[in-house]
Amino acid sequence: MGFVVTLDGPAGSGKSSVAKRLAERLDFNYLDTGALYRAIACCMDRNGIAPDENARFMEYLGSMRVRIDGNGVFVNGEDVAALIRSPRVDSVVSAYSALKPVRGALLGLQRDQANHGNLVTDGRDMGTVVFPEANVKFFLTATPEARAERRYKELLKKGEPALYDEVLAQMRERDRIDAGREFAPLKEPIDSIHVDTSDMTVDEVVDRLTDIVKEGLGV
Repeated sequence: MGFVVTLDGPAGSGKSSVAKRLAERLDFNYLDTGALYRAIACCMDRNGIAPDENARFMEYLGSMRVRIDGNGVFVNGEDVAALIRSPRVDSVVSAYSALKPVRGALLGLQRDQANHGNLVTDGRDMGTVVFPEANVKFFLTATPEARAERRYKELLKKGEPALYDEVLAQMRERDRIDAGREFAPLKEPIDSIHVDTSDMTVDEVVDRLTDIVKEGLGV
């Protein structure tokens, strides 16, 4: 098993952006777990399958083959990378990812990535459930307002219509769902390093985390 670095935290805290750059800086592999859950939610929603553990849901979940690599995010061979970052997926992903069968279906896939070299990964239960023995754990957070502002600007940059107040309300609702779900709720690992990114740039966060990880590596 490689050297594993986990980044947990709520939506909009900068986890994915920071994790990608951190992996590049350290020359580690990167696992975007959020993309895996988004891919499942996107395809379920497109096919009109509600987030209920009924027979139809379980049958469809069992037929899904999810794969992520440098070229895209694939479900049964279809690249859904361009679809999974939409406001619609933002609004439904927490409901699907809260389900035990979904989390169970992806657990082995995620853990296996650490067998292929050193790894940086981000999500909401990386340091608590998926990699509880990770070498270095971070918990990134920011105020709801700061996180909503980032997401709002991201949507406008993509040319998608957005209202800040709606994004903020959606962010708070997602926080509520993520923290209150029965299986693998969002919580800060007791042995993690807490980083508030509200007033930090991505580069500043990456610099800080890089120094900490290199110290752990003995570099």
